[in-house]
Amino acid sequence: MSENSLKHFFRITTSWMSKMAGDHIAPTLRPDDYEDPKAEHIRQRTLGNVRLRHHETNEIILIPTPSNDPNDPLNWPKWYKKSIAVLVCLAILMCNFLAAGPTVAIVNTTLDFFPASPPTVDPTGFSANVSRVAYFFSTTALLQGTGNFIWVPLANKYGRRPVYVASYTLYLATAIWAIFDHTYSGFLAARILMGFASGAAETIAPVTISDLFFLHERGSIMALYTSFLSVGVGFGMIIAGLITINNDWRVIYEVAAAIIGTILLLAFFAFPETAFVREDTVIDDAQHLQRLPSGHESEKTHQTADRVSDIEVAPQSPPSPVKKKKTYLQNLKLYNGVFTSEPLYKIFMRPFGLILLPPVLWAALVESVTIGFLVAVTSNVDPAFLATYNFEAWQVGLCFISACIGSAIGIPAGGKLGDVVADYFTNKNGGIREPEMRLPAILPSLITTPLALVLYGVGIQQKLHWICPTIGLGLLNFSIVQATNIVLVYVIDAYRPVAGEVTLAVMGFKSLFGFLLSFYTNPWVDQSGYLDAYGAMAGISAAILILWIVLYVWGQRIRHATWSWPVISYIHWNQDREVGE
Repeated sequence: MSENSLKHFFRITTSWMSKMAGDHIAPTLRPDDYEDPKAEHIRQRTLGNVRLRHHETNEIILIPTPSNDPNDPLNWPKWYKKSIAVLVCLAILMCNFLAAGPTVAIVNTTLDFFPASPPTVDPTGFSANVSRVAYFFSTTALLQGTGNFIWVPLANKYGRRPVYVASYTLYLATAIWAIFDHTYSGFLAARILMGFASGAAETIAPVTISDLFFLHERGSIMALYTSFLSVGVGFGMIIAGLITINNDWRVIYEVAAAIIGTILLLAFFAFPETAFVREDTVIDDAQHLQRLPSGHESEKTHQTADRVSDIEVAPQSPPSPVKKKKTYLQNLKLYNGVFTSEPLYKIFMRPFGLILLPPVLWAALVESVTIGFLVAVTSNVDPAFLATYNFEAWQVGLCFISACIGSAIGIPAGGKLGDVVADYFTNKNGGIREPEMRLPAILPSLITTPLALVLYGVGIQQKLHWICPTIGLGLLNFSIVQATNIVLVYVIDAYRPVAGEVTLAVMGFKSLFGFLLSFYTNPWVDQSGYLDAYGAMAGISAAILILWIVLYVWGQRIRHATWSWPVISYIHWNQDREVGE
């Protein structure tokens, strides 16, 4: 489908909303509202209101505005920035590899820790022991989210690089620990610390991507992030299942430790610090007009940012001296000073306030009904396929090939499609970008998420061909990549200066939801059956996803109204957190 066809499709599907809401996207902003189109202005708490295209030439404006410092990540070569993004995505892949991958061998793991109650002799005792072993994975999922209440403040204060290296070092240590510990309590402790260590990459990655890429590039790169986040589960299931054909289940941890160690070495020697403090400057756009190195024929960079809301023109300041580019050895430093004057306790508390904001809460709920429900599936997929299809662990793992396929399809559906939709509405709005302009692209997931859960529940309950629940796995992973990318980019665009805390609020809530689901999925299924349990999940997911319409129509007003709530005033960020959007 061509870009023009996509734009035509969304013109039709959203026309009724335009009529209902009127000019609801930034109603106070018009191209002629701007004072001097050739001056750079400071943006203070614009909550995503930015001019992305020049009001006269329709040229793309680089947001944030890059400095003249060669150490500014925005000035790095594209190949270098993309290689860092790939490294970050590989780190995310391995986080979920051990978080969920070994669940494919949960039956073998249960028999190893509780050999006295095999399913053929004591089915009731075996079922209870499976629930106990499931704690290995539910606690990991919980700590992956909640552990970031430590990692994210440190990353915001002291930079991304030391957190990546420290967390992955601990992750490697816990993987090795799990190889050799044969006690239930010791193995559980290893898995808990594993969750604490592995979750850092999951939450800090969106911040790293935001450090490296401009606003108009962010959607496609974030789609790569969400795809690796999703594929990590399927990849872990496939590899773990294949390993168990001729090997003990602990070999899964041996293979994972080797890969984690390799990524740790790459992170230490090839991952520079991406945090950067942007100084407030005034720039004459006539001196900073460039052509974007992209396929858009008429896109040029117009280094300007016009006033959008409550913004004061920055005072004229003399140009700062050109700084020297850091050497390779200087980039290996783990400590590069502090990047904000905000105290750690304030950064720590901010996610608890952010989750009260309707856009952030909705994004967290979307993550919960996609990734969280995948946790529900993986927590009992091994016994479900064993009882229904008599599948061994490796056969269950191969079913997750569909998950990888779904994730791959979700990359353009969540990235490029979101960019096309957002750019279409940006042009319609005179070049002014609002975060909500991306939301109509979530329509496919509104269909595929409940459909996936119904196919899985019906397939297992009615003992349909194994391809039925397998297709459900593929559609659910498609939704994870597509929907979560749309909502994550949405809230990051809205609250960019605190992207780390926003991601933490979303991921932390998702992890708590997934933790509760992993506890109650098996009892829920035992009591209600797969059809009713997963049918209820399908209904819940549809009810959450359809709320995009509310935020599309009234999201801009909601963002600015809720930002003035007294309880939210405490989480307002310092000026040194501003990044120019």
